[in-house]
Amino acid sequence: MEMTPPMAIVLLSDSGRETAEKLQEAYPEALIHGLKGRVTEPDIAFPQTAAHLQELFRSGAPIIGLCASAILIRCLAPALKDKRREPPVIALAEDGASAVPLLGGHHGANRLAREIAAHLKGHAAVTTASDLRFNIALDEPPAGLALANPEDMKTFTARLLAGEHIFLNGVHEWLAESDLPFAEDGTLTIDVTTKAVPGDKGRLVYHPKTLAIGAGCERNADAAELIGLAKASLAQQNLSPFSVGVVASIDVKADEAAVHALARHFGLAPRFFVAATLEAETPRLQTPSDIVFREVGCHGVSEGAALASVGPDGALILAKQKSKRATLAIAEAPAPLDPAHLGRMQGKLSVIGIGPGQDAWRTSEASRLIDEATDLVAYGLYLDLLGDSIAGKTRHDFGLGEEELRVRASLDLAAEGKNVALISSGDIGIYAMATLVFELIERGDNPAWSRLDIEVTPGISALQAAAARSGAPLGHDFCTISLSDLLTPWEVIERRITAAAEGDFVIAFYNPVSMKRRTQLHAAKKILLEHRPTDTPVIIARNLGRETENVSFVDLQDLDPDQIDMLTLVMVGSSESRRTVSQSGAKEWVYTPRGYAGKHLPGTSKTGTEK
Repeated sequence: MEMTPPMAIVLLSDSGRETAEKLQEAYPEALIHGLKGRVTEPDIAFPQTAAHLQELFRSGAPIIGLCASAILIRCLAPALKDKRREPPVIALAEDGASAVPLLGGHHGANRLAREIAAHLKGHAAVTTASDLRFNIALDEPPAGLALANPEDMKTFTARLLAGEHIFLNGVHEWLAESDLPFAEDGTLTIDVTTKAVPGDKGRLVYHPKTLAIGAGCERNADAAELIGLAKASLAQQNLSPFSVGVVASIDVKADEAAVHALARHFGLAPRFFVAATLEAETPRLQTPSDIVFREVGCHGVSEGAALASVGPDGALILAKQKSKRATLAIAEAPAPLDPAHLGRMQGKLSVIGIGPGQDAWRTSEASRLIDEATDLVAYGLYLDLLGDSIAGKTRHDFGLGEEELRVRASLDLAAEGKNVALISSGDIGIYAMATLVFELIERGDNPAWSRLDIEVTPGISALQAAAARSGAPLGHDFCTISLSDLLTPWEVIERRITAAAEGDFVIAFYNPVSMKRRTQLHAAKKILLEHRPTDTPVIIARNLGRETENVSFVDLQDLDPDQIDMLTLVMVGSSESRRTVSQSGAKEWVYTPRGYAGKHLPGTSKTGTEK
């Protein structure tokens, strides 16, 4: 199930900063988006207002603009397509006095405007007629209740505002607490039911999400088969798919694609129970199986998962149904289900490189995954670099040298059903934690690790940062070599240096020195001088992307390994790499030509350079 992006508090100047920060107190997950050059240290800086607002709108993020309504309207006009899919958009006065819902009024904007006004002691300028007259937004039902026929809302509301009364067939406190005109002889109807009854322009149908689907299947079963079984089972009982509040299974199916596809079909994320929890439901099962018990440790997966979801006051309304490779059962709870409090989700581990640490060099995907995570695992310094953006999340700090402990902790936390981010500077797949994640999973120390949802996202590496800061040294073939012999014997490293030197690669040396390891870079320099000109350019890049960043150039013969520290990357050019200086002499760059400049000059060959 897609997650709604965090609320965006949009500032076009610092004059609304105080109000924005008060709003962030009420909504800690919200991010302050500030216009670059006009807003001081926003969570996210943007250069162009209209383009950024449209991107936020299309992503579904709720937008709170501390600016004139007209600015939001003009900027978002090109993005308006489907009224039913609009996220909330609210214009908020810079002093917080007025909150005006502009778009998505019945998709949360009216409610959100009232909440904001209450927090800031301002006024919510809600103008929707039904909200004002009947103290309810019929097309914005509360969580756990779904409107089956929103396309009939406009005509239904018009008739209601014209004076017609409503016959209520069913019960729900949201309706009971409103000022709607209910009557036994009402000409309009509202149904509250799990049954698949049709609605029309005079009948609104609401479905409480009280149904739990328990699912089981063979490994790698076809998702279409399981979804088809669910559709047929609901139809058999004349039940609405809108009333499905949870799809559940046993934890060994946490990575089963068919179960996830079934949950997505109902707009949900699946939940999973351990075998002991499902076995506790055995007295209530209608089709217990000793074969299933021998396989997974409980007497029923589909019925057990359905019953565990609805609790002791719920009941099985459809016993296990079977297809060729899948089983399914349905239970009903007395009240709408909240999946977040049932079983556990499939654990997620995001393996994230944050680049050098500064916001501008962190990818939006990395920021999104960090924002979605509940738990963060890293060397403490890396978490400190993220600043206030990780407020409210659980930190798990580890020291240098505790790499395996870090990775094991992140895997264990994710196996508990948490959303975990394992974070490293640079690119986490380059001499970092990502490889250890998969190595430990392959060892099989904990079978639950292999069932996790694992996503690796890249970061700007020291290699890329050094290249960008120095010009274009990676314009032709290059390689990276770590000089650390903690895990790789020096003889192996030495062979690789020799091979790279003979192959005339640009070489980026990671881990060039340490407090105890001072000789390797000397040895590498000696090997390179046997194969490279003495004036080969060398880039010395220290603290890349940070305030103390320093990038300098020397000739290979002048490289002094004793001046290099642990925070430095050393990049040695090939025999073709060159240093060049601007006409003013103020700037110097290193680049490695690939041949483009002479590609089409008269008398030159066109065969030596690939596109």
